[in-house]
Formats: sequence, C-alpha cells, structure tokens
Amino acid sequence: MRFFIDDRDAIAAYARERCDAASREAIAVADDVCEKSFMFTLRWDMERTHEPVRFDGKIDWLHMPKDDPEWIFALNRMRFWICLGQAYALTGDEKYGRAFAEQLTDWVENVRRDDPRCEKAWRSIEAGLRMEYWCKAMAYFDGSPSVTEATRDVFRKSVTEHAEFIMGVWNSYNLMSNWGVLANHGLFVASVCLPQTAQTARWREEALRRLALEIEMQVYDDGSHWEQSPMYHNEVTHDFLDVVILARRNGIKLPEIIERKTHALCRANLAWVKPDGNELCMGDSDDIDARDILSKGAYLWRDGELKAAGYAELDFDCVWDLGIGAAKEYALIEPKEPEALLVSLPDSGNYALRSSWKPDATFLHFHAGTLGAGHGHSDQLHFDLFANGEDILVDAGRLTYVAGRDRYEFKDSTAHNTCLVDGENFYQCKDSWECAGLNRALNRFARQKNGYALLEGGHLGYVSSPKGGVFVNRRIVALSPSLYVVVDAFHGTGGHVYESRLHFDNKGTLALEGIAASYESPRNRAFVEPLTAFGGLDSRIEKSRLSRHYNLAEDNETLCSSFGASGFASLFTVISLGERATAKMVPTRSNFKNVPFPPDQVEALALALGGREWTVVVAHREFASPTDTFLADGCTGFGAVVVFDRTAGEREIGTVLQW
Repeated sequence: MRFFIDDRDAIAAYARERCDAASREAIAVADDVCEKSFMFTLRWDMERTHEPVRFDGKIDWLHMPKDDPEWIFALNRMRFWICLGQAYALTGDEKYGRAFAEQLTDWVENVRRDDPRCEKAWRSIEAGLRMEYWCKAMAYFDGSPSVTEATRDVFRKSVTEHAEFIMGVWNSYNLMSNWGVLANHGLFVASVCLPQTAQTARWREEALRRLALEIEMQVYDDGSHWEQSPMYHNEVTHDFLDVVILARRNGIKLPEIIERKTHALCRANLAWVKPDGNELCMGDSDDIDARDILSKGAYLWRDGELKAAGYAELDFDCVWDLGIGAAKEYALIEPKEPEALLVSLPDSGNYALRSSWKPDATFLHFHAGTLGAGHGHSDQLHFDLFANGEDILVDAGRLTYVAGRDRYEFKDSTAHNTCLVDGENFYQCKDSWECAGLNRALNRFARQKNGYALLEGGHLGYVSSPKGGVFVNRRIVALSPSLYVVVDAFHGTGGHVYESRLHFDNKGTLALEGIAASYESPRNRAFVEPLTAFGGLDSRIEKSRLSRHYNLAEDNETLCSSFGASGFASLFTVISLGERATAKMVPTRSNFKNVPFPPDQVEALALALGGREWTVVVAHREFASPTDTFLADGCTGFGAVVVFDRTAGEREIGTVLQW
C-alpha cells in the first residue's frame, strides 16, 4: 500500500523553496526535541504551552507541570516527532534519526499500557493521534541508518498493540465524541501503514464502519460538528481528510457518507472562518489559521470556493500530507469567490454575514444553537465582529481545562457578547465539562434582502428564573457593513435587571461617553450606543480577559449596559464603524386605530450615518388586529422587521426583512 507520500525529497525541496519560515519552525522544534526540551506551539497543538520543559536525563513521559494533565496528553501524542522526520528530510542531519529511534524505544519500554501509572498516556484519543504522528514520522525517516530494522520492529509491534487497544474501545461515548473519530482515524492509518495482513484488513474494515457511524452521528447536515467548537470541528475534519487522502491513494472504497460529509465539514469551515483565515475562538477554540483545512478540501473535491478562502499554493502542512503532485494539481484549480454573503448553518445555529470575501471584509458571526458537548460554552446569542483585518468584538476563548475559577470564567455567559438576566448564567458549569440548565434555542432566522440582513435567535435559558420566567430574543439588523442594530427583547414576568455585554479586542482603546462608548484601534473605529424606552439605562466598562491560545490570557475590556424593568423590556444597541451614527427612538402608531403602539408591541428607531438615513421598525408581538399597519417616523408599513431608506424617499412598504 502507498502511504501519504512517496516523494519525500521532492516535498522537502518544495518546502525549502516555498515554505522557508515553516521549515525553519519545524527544524527549531526538532532541535529542541533532540535536546529533550518540549514546548507545544505548533499550529494544531490542541493545548499550547508557552514555557519549555527540559529533561536533563531520561524523559519523564508522565511529568505533569502545574497540575494540568493536558501537558501529559500533549507530550504523549508526539506531534513533535513529525518535526523530527521533516527536519531529517530537510537537512539530512542524522541527529534527528537518532533522537527519534532513542525516544521511540524509550517510550515503548517505559510507558506500558498494563501499568496503571501510565493511564493518562494511554487514553484512546492519544493512542489514535500517535498512530497518525508515528506513522507519518516513520515515513519521513526512510533511509535513515539510525532507524534500524530493530527500531522498525519496535515500531511495528507497538503500532499493533495500539491498534488492538483501539479495536477494544467502542461505546456510545466514542460514537458521539471527537475522541471516537481521533481514535478510529488512527486505527485506519495503522491499517494502511503496516504490512498488509488479515489483521490489518480487519482493522481497516472496523475503522471504516465506526468512522461512518461517527460522521453520520456527529456532523450535522449543515456540515458543522455538533460540539460547537471550531477547533475540534477542525481536528475532526483533519482526521477525515486523512482518511480520504489515504483511501484515494490506495484505491480503498469509502462509505459514501464519509466522502460527502467530509466535504461538508470543509464547507462549514468556509462559512465561519474569519476573513484573515483564522477560526473563531468559539467554545474551546484558539485563534488558529485554518486555511490548510480549506486548501486540502479544495484539492480533494476540486472546490474553487474553498481554494478562494484557502492558500494560493499549498502550504508546508498541506504539501507534507498531499505530496508534490498535489501541489502541481492544486495550482491548476481556479479560485472562485462564493456568491452568498450571508451563510447559514441552521442545524448548528451559526450564521455568518460578510461584506465581501476579501481579506479586509467586515464579518459578523452570530450563534443561536445548542451548547454542544463539554467543549461548548455559554454563548447563546453571542456575536463576533471583524473588520479591516482585525477583531473588534470577540469571544473570550478558553484558557484552560483545569476545573476552577479560570475555567468557569471563560465558559460562562459573562465571557460572551450576549445578554444576562439578573446577573445569572443561563448555563451553569458543574465541572470542566458538564453544565446544568440545558435549554433550547428558538426563533432561529436569517435573511438578506435589498442590501440589508436580519439574524435572529432566542433561548429558554431564563424561563425558570426564580424571580419570574424570561424568554430572551435577539435580532441583529445589518443596514450596511458599517451599521448594525442589535435588538434584545426580554419577554418576562416580574422585575429583573437586564444586561448586555460586549467584549472588545485588546488592540484598541475603549472609552465611555455617557452611556455610549467608542473603540479605536490601529485599523478600526467603532461606536456603540445603547437605547431603551424603559428608562434607567446605565453603562460601565469592566476589566476582563481573553485567551487566543490555551494557557495564555490577555487583558481586555468589556462594555456592560444594564437597566431594570418589570415585565417586558427591550434594548436597542447601535454599532457603527468608521464614524459615529446618530440614533433615536421614535414613536409608533396604529394607522387603523390612531393610537400609539406600546413599546412591548412595536418600536422604531431613526438612524443616520454617512449621509444616509433609515427608519427601522421592530414588532415584538403581533399588532394587526383586526387589520392594521404602523406609522413610524412618517413611514407606513406592515411586518415584524421593516427597514425604510429615508434617503431614497421610502415612506411606504419599505424592505420587509421579516413578516
């Protein structure tokens, strides 16, 4: 059978010529590993570290700094052995082969599956990842005199032990968790990597059976992984891409659902990747360049839209997995910018709105879906805003998996751009992975029309509030790439304190101007003005933190706007970019009855920005009984969300974004 590549030296030449920085990074990691110094900083290292750990003598494979077992997990995945192999291919230096052979033999001798002390090193997820990383590394060491036949025998026996271990791990948890994918992907890799026997055929058949079930169960029809974390979505995507690559190279027929849904995973990535190519810090995710995933998908399915969002030519990681022939074929794929600027992933409740598909585009992501698995956060109704190559409104990220204050700080609803009722979280963390207060997202809606867009979602997280149930609903009206109106409606009983939180990136300065705020960064100016007809509105700036990468926290600031009300209440938040919009609430009346509509029924907002004027009318509940239209700011119309372009002279009908 053919493994991922059979043209190692040509790939190394390509990497030296076209991927100099990445080549130097791989060599630097390999040099550290030769010195038994470990720091996990590679792109897809799931739990990054920022301080090296060096062993003066033998490597302690069970060492656990700062009581975080994630360090043990990362060390025992051996992603860094791929760098050893790449460094060998790039330089021919035999020290890398010696280090690989010595460390492989040492690990196999000392980290035994039957030793209870080694339990953390022998989780099924690590076993699966090792199969990919070990097998790729071994292929890169072809011809190394240090990697002797005795070393290869140690390798084959341990891979066989790993595969048989994974064969014995199958249950409902693995069916539903990314763990199952990562483990069984490794089983498939092992079945192709080792010499072909009846045993490897049995592994391969079972791996594909499990993987087909897992992708059908875990991946929504919209292509997003159910765990609501772009990083784990991409880990799963990477693994299925490996399976497709190996299967095609070896003429292995895959279940149709694996081919179809792996492409869908890549397409979902296309929808929610930021214009700079990085994934969102949604759920347990880091700010990682995801264009290698897009580029592999573009190559495998000759998808020009994926290529338009991916790399112009294969990058370092892609070429090592796909080969030099793929690099030539990839260059022939014509990039094609997608036509849709509003992309809905309705099964997962994720919506992305762009001004264009250019790197400097304005991008807004809105989430109104499930919590997801343990990697999901309390982010119902959260939205991110990105413009001119830079984040403006951000998700706080994850920081750590260690149970405690830091973990909950970043998982709680207070860490997201959403609404709170009485300062309470709508999900409650029970530990690092489990939450109480599970609820349901409702009213998910998205539409683009006449240059405007509407995104909507609500949830039941506060319906059991001890002070009286509240249904929270959010609509985001995009009038232009520079002007957004966020309408939060609180359908409640009893008295409550309602709060909107907006977390800003830390590249700029946030300042309070009364109850409004301004944010200025090297590339952006943003203005936020909250308005309500219910009185008592107050704004403040709170110190907060964001985490772009695991184990790394930075200071930032959060704008908190709050007010108290009894029964129904609403909050309008106007966000403008570049220059400050003017906005004011305007009265609404019934044309048929000639009486004012109460604010719990219909409200309207007059706005102006850049020489243009609009009136936006929002109905919180039905109003046309027996037959009626509204009158707001001189505009007559009907519908739940209607926009009038007053600059163009619109006074009747308008653009109905929602009936």
